[in-house]
Amino acid sequence: MRRTFTLGLCLAAIWLVVMVFFPFGGDIPETGETPPEVYDISQTEEEPSKVHGISVVVDTHSDTMMKIVDNATWLPVVDIGNDTSLQVDIPKMLQGGLDVQYFAAFSSGYYANGQEDFTKANSRLLALINALYWTLDRNTEHMGLAKTVEDIEELAGNGRISAVLSIEGAYSLDEANGLELLGQYYDLGVRAIGLTWNYSNALGQGAEEIYRDGTPSEGGLTVLGEQVIREMNRLGIIIDVSHMNEDTFFDVLEISDAPVIASHSGVYSLRNHIRNLKDGQIKALAQKGGVVQVIFYPEFLASSGSTVTVKTVADHIDYIVNLVGVEHVGLGSDFDGATMPVDMQDASMIPQIEKELTGRGYSTDDVKKIMGGNTMRVMKEVWDRAHAEENVDNALVIEPELVMGQAVASDTPILSAGIITDKDTVLDVSSLSVIIDGRIYKPEFDKQTGTVWLQLAQPLMEKFHVVTFQAAGIGGQAVRETRIFHIR
Repeated sequence: MRRTFTLGLCLAAIWLVVMVFFPFGGDIPETGETPPEVYDISQTEEEPSKVHGISVVVDTHSDTMMKIVDNATWLPVVDIGNDTSLQVDIPKMLQGGLDVQYFAAFSSGYYANGQEDFTKANSRLLALINALYWTLDRNTEHMGLAKTVEDIEELAGNGRISAVLSIEGAYSLDEANGLELLGQYYDLGVRAIGLTWNYSNALGQGAEEIYRDGTPSEGGLTVLGEQVIREMNRLGIIIDVSHMNEDTFFDVLEISDAPVIASHSGVYSLRNHIRNLKDGQIKALAQKGGVVQVIFYPEFLASSGSTVTVKTVADHIDYIVNLVGVEHVGLGSDFDGATMPVDMQDASMIPQIEKELTGRGYSTDDVKKIMGGNTMRVMKEVWDRAHAEENVDNALVIEPELVMGQAVASDTPILSAGIITDKDTVLDVSSLSVIIDGRIYKPEFDKQTGTVWLQLAQPLMEKFHVVTFQAAGIGGQAVRETRIFHIR
């Protein structure tokens, strides 16, 4: 995160800079790796790089949350507020000048008894979303969750990194509860979703055109996929077309009335890999106002065995600029989900891209667009045009008993919340509902205490779950409060 200071700042301001900067003592499926060892940074670490010092720097894909959870429990155990062996942590982001980092909740899907296991996929995604909340709770001084462009501006103004929640592989969304669950993900702060990973699912075909069990798939976007696209447009969730096959890709562009992104893809003409975009796809995406965020993964940038450097990344950027213009390219590293170029090993090295682009003759304005400005444009357009509205009705407040990420002892827990209204608001009791993992339940309500509660009759399967309490005053807008919880 860059902090620019004019000449003549007093010593007190210099002391404040020191305190801010030195407070610290994808594409690879889930594996059985042990979480990386964590190291503390010395108080005398050098000041973060200010090489680029330009506009807002945005990276639209990292798999870091996958690396901070325990592989057995899916609970977070690695604090990226410290210096770690990961490609992304807060010290590296500060040094590399990253203002906005997308953190993906990744799933490649699950199968049980020959059927897609939507419940387990949901549990996995919630575990990784919970890991980001856990991370933010421990590092409030340096990073915050961004749900709006205004959040990013406010966080940047306070010298903090913006974390954006995304989903890579929406294998949890099914016919029965997919749209309601999508709304709960939005409540939690998810602002970009890739419908598929390489495998096909209930929404459409993935890049490999097979299901997780190896069965071939046909067609592009499904009927449910079309419904999800329209609901994403309505809510204000960016559609990510990386990992889709061509049929699904073009179906999405035909149905979506908002720009889309390819959060971490390369150019097929430079490297003929199924994960890369062909010229016709890049042109269609650009005509829609979208952005291709170029991936750093060597396998997608050059033939196997080639030495890949930042120059190779810039070659893919050049190609897109020459094909459709500088307004349609950005950065999508795939940090912590893939190996990296030899001179771009982690987030601290992001300034190397600006150096390379500047050396190739790009203007300062064009470099600003590539480093983050183009992606910010799409974020603003999609997020600002949403029909969904945040809870701003202070006349009605919902106070869940659960805190975010709380453990519960029972698989049939009692879930409750207090409903508080001002003297001029009458609660519409018929509006009360409790949504668990996309399924809507009618709760009990105690007028004397103002408490809404639900006890499930059937045990919850899997470990992680999401609950939403919803209520409205008579004639008023519905208010929602959403929490992740897990079963011990």
